[in-house]
Amino acid sequence: MSTTTAPQIPAAQTATDDDRPAGKEPKVRRRGERGPLGKAVAHGVLGIASLIALFPIVWLVYLSFGPDKDDYLHPGGIAGKATLSNYSQVLQHTNFFQWMESTLIIALGTTLVGVLFAATTGYAVSRMRFPGYRPLMWVLLLTQAFPIAVLIVPMYEIFSELGLIDTYQGVILVNCTTIVPYCTWLMKGYFDTVPIEIDEAGRIDGLSPFGTFWRLILPLAKPGIAVAAFYSFITAFAEVPFASTFLLDDSKYTFAVGLQSFISEHDAQWNLMAATAVLIAIPVTAFFYLVQKHLVTGLTAGGTKG
Repeated sequence: MSTTTAPQIPAAQTATDDDRPAGKEPKVRRRGERGPLGKAVAHGVLGIASLIALFPIVWLVYLSFGPDKDDYLHPGGIAGKATLSNYSQVLQHTNFFQWMESTLIIALGTTLVGVLFAATTGYAVSRMRFPGYRPLMWVLLLTQAFPIAVLIVPMYEIFSELGLIDTYQGVILVNCTTIVPYCTWLMKGYFDTVPIEIDEAGRIDGLSPFGTFWRLILPLAKPGIAVAAFYSFITAFAEVPFASTFLLDDSKYTFAVGLQSFISEHDAQWNLMAATAVLIAIPVTAFFYLVQKHLVTGLTAGGTKG
């Protein structure tokens, strides 16, 4: 009877991971993780993109400190004679506050009416299968294909017959003709992500379709509503063609139309325009701050259906 001995394995080959010296473990790069060079390139590209995005804003603020209307032709000299006189001129000797009042009335009114119609229409199309719901959505989409210049003349005739020329109500309604179709599609995409079981639970509890929408669905749709409200507010705030056509009294001008008063046939007061533009950005920034926490959620929620 013979015995055999197992071959001896060198100690170096039998070492386990626990026997390796500390700090010698190989670093495994996770999927999608960038290396040092990739991170440096990404940060560099983002930094350049940030500078490109911020440069017009910084340049506008810089020009607003120039006391003369032609300082934009020689921007290097503004630093030595910077002043706030442009801001005092705009606030004290123009209709700035009347423009602000008109702009806020029109922008907030358009936001309220537009989001209300868009939310109810988007919910109806998302949940109800009534005759013609698909053609309705395509008609809403088709309205976005017409340029504003084509719509102004027939709308002016209609609103003139209704006595809505030179009124805030007329501008609000005409703004809704372009805002509601887009926001309806946006809200439909968001409502599609809300489980239909919530509607069924509301019906079991005895709620009407509108009660279900108002008490259950609408609170869950705050991110989508925030996006629609932000879009409506910004669009109405900066809209020029409708406001300049339907508003005849200069005391009712919005900011976008009021800026045109600084430009004449042979002259342009660029320093006052820059100062006014900086002041105009303040309410928009404040509104963005109020809704910004819902914007990212609302923009991404409507992209997938679940």
